[in-house]
Amino acid sequence: MQQQKIKISQAVIWVSSIFLGILSSVPQLASHEFNWKEAIVNSAITAAFSITMWYINIYMLNRSAGKRRQHISYPRLLVILAFGMVIMFVLAWIQQLILSHINFGPVMLMVEVRGILINLVCYMFLTLLQNNYTGQQIQLELEKVKSDHLGAQYELLKQQINPHFLFNSLNTLKLMAETHDVETVDFIVKLSDFYRFTLESRKLDLISVQEEMKIVDAYLFLQKARFGDGITFTNLLEKETGQTLIPPFTLQLLVENCIKHNIVSQSKPLHIKIYNTKDLMIIENPIQRKMAAEDSLGVGLDNIKMRYKHLLEQDIIIYSDEKTFQIKLPLIHEYHHH
Repeated sequence: MQQQKIKISQAVIWVSSIFLGILSSVPQLASHEFNWKEAIVNSAITAAFSITMWYINIYMLNRSAGKRRQHISYPRLLVILAFGMVIMFVLAWIQQLILSHINFGPVMLMVEVRGILINLVCYMFLTLLQNNYTGQQIQLELEKVKSDHLGAQYELLKQQINPHFLFNSLNTLKLMAETHDVETVDFIVKLSDFYRFTLESRKLDLISVQEEMKIVDAYLFLQKARFGDGITFTNLLEKETGQTLIPPFTLQLLVENCIKHNIVSQSKPLHIKIYNTKDLMIIENPIQRKMAAEDSLGVGLDNIKMRYKHLLEQDIIIYSDEKTFQIKLPLIHEYHHH
């Protein structure tokens, strides 16, 4: 990103220069030997010098706008001070021509000191302004890099599908075909629907809970073909909750997580329940730990946590009391993508 050039309002340059000119004549106003002509010439010389140094400093700083730095350049400062001393000498000489009765030596020394101070003020002000511009640009670049990085991570998250599920589904389909199960065709249709949902939802950041429940229903149909009555699912969501939003496959991943980490059998069915409170959607199951946990590919809770954090900067709530395991998801009523 190219460094932004310094831009100062013309009103700021002229008003501040006139103010400095008037300020330089304040000591004369307090003098018993006040001379209005000397005060006007002195103010005009100071204001002219201030205006000149404003433009010289802006020009010199903008010449190095392509070089990103956040410190004072002492060589450049010395060059600008040298320019200022020469210009102030010329203006002091002009003042001497107008006010010939004034002793040139002491006057020149006084205006040179005044010129150095004015020059330093202009330079330091503009340098601080330039550093502020540079800092803002660096921050914007860092935010863009961070956003791009998070975006790339999020795209990877959306594309993570557990291959074990596909292998298990194909094995189940093979067994159903070999035993001439009457639900074989329905299983193939639901498997097709599930992966169609997968492909369509990859393009979206959020879908309605109602659409998400279609994915869950298709997934549970496939799982029940494998586990039979070993799984029960109770949906107690209110109708209004179905219109809220959710990252695609959130509930499906949570249901998959329940099955992955708990015993599922005809003798000990796994009861999964989903319901909502005022601000949360809750999915819970009894804890029925397996003796040997299945391998995890990191597409469960971590996936959901990162998606909620990336999209909404919100956290999900995980609760466990050794008997019941709950995941609480913030309800999303609207979403504005930045």
